Amino acid sequence: MFKIGDIQLKNRVVLAPMAGVCNSAFRLTVKEFGAGLVCAEMVSDKAILYNNAKTMGMLYIDEREKPLSLQIFGGKKETLVEAAKFVDQNTTADIIDINMGCPVPKITKCDAGAKWLLDPDKIYEMVSAVVDSVDKPVTVKMRMGWDGDHIFAVKNAQAVERAGGKAVALHGRTRVQMYEGTANWDIIKEVKQSVSIPVIGNGDVKTPQDAKRMLEETGVDGVMIGRAALGNPWMIYRTVQYLETGELKEEPQVREKMAVCKLHLDRLINLKGENVAVREMRKHAAWYLKGVKGNAKVRNEINHCETREEFVQLLDAFTVEVEAKELQDAKVG
Repeated sequence: MFKIGDIQLKNRVVLAPMAGVCNSAFRLTVKEFGAGLVCAEMVSDKAILYNNAKTMGMLYIDEREKPLSLQIFGGKKETLVEAAKFVDQNTTADIIDINMGCPVPKITKCDAGAKWLLDPDKIYEMVSAVVDSVDKPVTVKMRMGWDGDHIFAVKNAQAVERAGGKAVALHGRTRVQMYEGTANWDIIKEVKQSVSIPVIGNGDVKTPQDAKRMLEETGVDGVMIGRAALGNPWMIYRTVQYLETGELKEEPQVREKMAVCKLHLDRLINLKGENVAVREMRKHAAWYLKGVKGNAKVRNEINHCETREEFVQLLDAFTVEVEAKELQDAKVG
């Protein structure tokens, strides 16, 4: 267990802030599978200050999700500070996180996200300005560097610590790598050894065994799980169990997977309305169905769904079909 500022986490497993995914419906579902901390998807500082309706919706927090980290991004000190103040005073987030890792060009062109990685002095200046203006603990999520020639992870993490940041989450890839190649855990270890604030390791944690290996090899305080949790909150639960007891729980059966998929859908409907939720849920359904034999047809049908009723009927029919096939295979076997 570790603390971020005065926020106590009940375990070392953290849900990564994934853009377009980590809304309240998804976070709450993952939280119920035991995550020690869940992180909200990144929100633009300017959109907060413009009081953009969609952005205000992104700041919604269900109290059952807590402790929760809310992530902001921006390229200018003044707007970032004002947005951080708004989050500090008008939301129940426990932690304010600053994004310094997003590799997408439309973000880096605004001097935000991963663009910060080129300048440890800017990191110090921006983070200290935010820390001075809010009461909540401030953390940073970053990548190890901009490209292979500009890896300033140690200096950048030290700048965060000097500025009063309470933790660093480090993804062991450069901005240029995006999500390709292999995450460099050696640099995560170096960063952990260079600062005294908590470090959360991120990148290539695909199984509970990976999480344990990362903790052992790098000495980090926590592990951050991102894409491995998509359609698979069991990854969080199985990782927590494995780290605490050494027991590797079984993967879920199709009925359980589809039940959680439907719960997720209903939460998304409550959050965004049926029309938007059903469309958004199509990609999640593909993730929930991943690894289930014979899912191609139902995935294709779900991509044309317009209503909750249609969506649920398809999932239920597929569940019955898979279970019947499993029963038949068992008899033959």
